[in-house]
Amino acid sequence: MTGAEIGVFAVAVPAVVFAGVSKGGFGSGAAFASATILALVVPPGQALGIMLPLLMAIDLATLRPYWRRWSWPDARLLVLGALPGVAVGAALYRVAEPDHFRLLIGGISLAFVIWQLGVRARLFRPPRGGLSTGAGMFAGLVAGFTSFVSHAGGPPAAVYLLSRGLDKTRFQATTVLIFWLINIAKFVPYSFLGIFTVQTLMLDLLLLPFALLGAWLGVVAHRLVPERVFFAVTYALLTVTGIRLIIDGLS
Repeated sequence: MTGAEIGVFAVAVPAVVFAGVSKGGFGSGAAFASATILALVVPPGQALGIMLPLLMAIDLATLRPYWRRWSWPDARLLVLGALPGVAVGAALYRVAEPDHFRLLIGGISLAFVIWQLGVRARLFRPPRGGLSTGAGMFAGLVAGFTSFVSHAGGPPAAVYLLSRGLDKTRFQATTVLIFWLINIAKFVPYSFLGIFTVQTLMLDLLLLPFALLGAWLGVVAHRLVPERVFFAVTYALLTVTGIRLIIDGLS
């Protein structure tokens, strides 16, 4: 490896483990922080290409522990809404410049932090009784789009699922199923858009053990680690990296 490749690998390893922990145990809402962090050291498109195969591997690793513990009607609704969102993301990718994606990923990161802090401060509250079917389709549309352009589909999906009153494990299992299917849908347009390269796939092979380690840790942490501690770290990472990406995109 060259010095630059070693630097990318050094940043990618903790980012990938973090993604595995988030997807394996905490609803995947913060998993996109890994792509945000990687976008600091590689072009945004390359960061997306590195992360998708690893996210798909994490999906497979976490399906078994949560098998059939999900809410299939909610998962189906969000996935059906996500498919046109993925198509919109693919169309935007053809016309956007790398700096546009830095701004978009940075903005999504900060919006996620603001939303979560607002929910915890009770400034925002999911509607009681659950969102409507139409709102669920819209949440799926937004999740599909943000998942395509920044692997950040977790927050809009979570807004809908939280309104459904699912328990912690059912919520986690439903999220695992949803993003397993969405990531499969993203793989084909990613391939046609040239997001995958020999370099990204080689790096994926090196990072795969760390992704699976993170997934295992996430399943364990789902039972042991307080969500407050995990998400406090997540918010700090997303705030710093989101601001940095916005500065880089504007400059």
